[in-house]
Amino acid sequence: MDINQAFDQLPTPCYVVDESLLIKNLKLLNQIQQQTGAHILLAQKAFSMFSLYPLIGQYLSGTTASGLFEAKLGYEEMGKENHVFSTAYLEREFNEIVAICDHIVFNSFAQWMKYKNQALAGGCSCGIRINPGCSTQDHGIYDPCAMGSRLGVTTRQFRPDQLKGITGLHFHTLCEQNADALELTLEAVEAQFGNVLHQMEWLNLGGGHHITRFDYDVEKLIVCITHIQEKYAVRVYLEPGEAVALNTGFLVATVLDIVDNGIQIAILDASAACHMPDVLEMPYRPEIIGGGMPEEKPFTYRLGGPTCLAGDIIGDYSFDAPLETGDRLVFCDMAHYTMVKNNTFNGMNLPAIAIFTQQKDIRMVRQFGYDDFKNRLS
Repeated sequence: MDINQAFDQLPTPCYVVDESLLIKNLKLLNQIQQQTGAHILLAQKAFSMFSLYPLIGQYLSGTTASGLFEAKLGYEEMGKENHVFSTAYLEREFNEIVAICDHIVFNSFAQWMKYKNQALAGGCSCGIRINPGCSTQDHGIYDPCAMGSRLGVTTRQFRPDQLKGITGLHFHTLCEQNADALELTLEAVEAQFGNVLHQMEWLNLGGGHHITRFDYDVEKLIVCITHIQEKYAVRVYLEPGEAVALNTGFLVATVLDIVDNGIQIAILDASAACHMPDVLEMPYRPEIIGGGMPEEKPFTYRLGGPTCLAGDIIGDYSFDAPLETGDRLVFCDMAHYTMVKNNTFNGMNLPAIAIFTQQKDIRMVRQFGYDDFKNRLS
């Protein structure tokens, strides 16, 4: 069957990841590893569909985590390099982090001094996150270089006298950006921390690199990586999350009702607030297969979720034919920052999770129910 036939067979709402599209992304990322010697890690904060970790592990060098639970997931389900960064570690968790992580990145020298002996005794390679103060984006909520940011050590706060035991630097400043933003950021990093880089074994360029987007300048990325590795004799790490799963997933939804309040409104069984929260937080407008911009096609609808939140609105779309109750709509690019962020507000059920395999059939990975809602509460 083709994927459109597969959409018709799924329960809704349902996330479905196309395995062939995922492999296409992974092959490009692995090609960059092969050409540069850099190590690329899956940032689990964007995509934690661990049923696909064995496949991802065939192409990438490992995983990176934002805390203990993600670190455990990467350790258990992929079992390759396992990196972690947290703004502040919990004392009760740190021994376990040391036991399962290869690299530990600290957000401040205070955190480094607090946990230094434990981390080094555990054989971990330790790094400090730096903040080059170089903003290259307009999304304030996602800008680690904004004034007053809590993320990373600035040059003013940097402590060269406390570097003993530190073998790497880490920065993460990008969000859905091209290689020109990385190039600009690296200029700032070199100007501020170049003397320190000569003392290091590795440099982690963080995430936010939209490497698998159709217009991404892969050659410029390779030039950036090669320059840093040759000038400072360091190993480069990248930790994309979104780029791993970009344009590989879909969310299939069903029209439950049509109401009219000055505009035609289609109520779906998929919720922006619960199932695709970045639509409200980022914000952004996901594409729909067969859908257009408002008034572009003959029939325009506002698409909303079933929750009580007045703002549970996905957006306005137009279609070639009128929508009817029972129709299915397929939202695109619904793999990253969906499953990892979804929630059960209003008692909404979580979408099922499925894979459209390389063999062109559907593998249902997980379906959820009342117990999943109840058991996260008390």
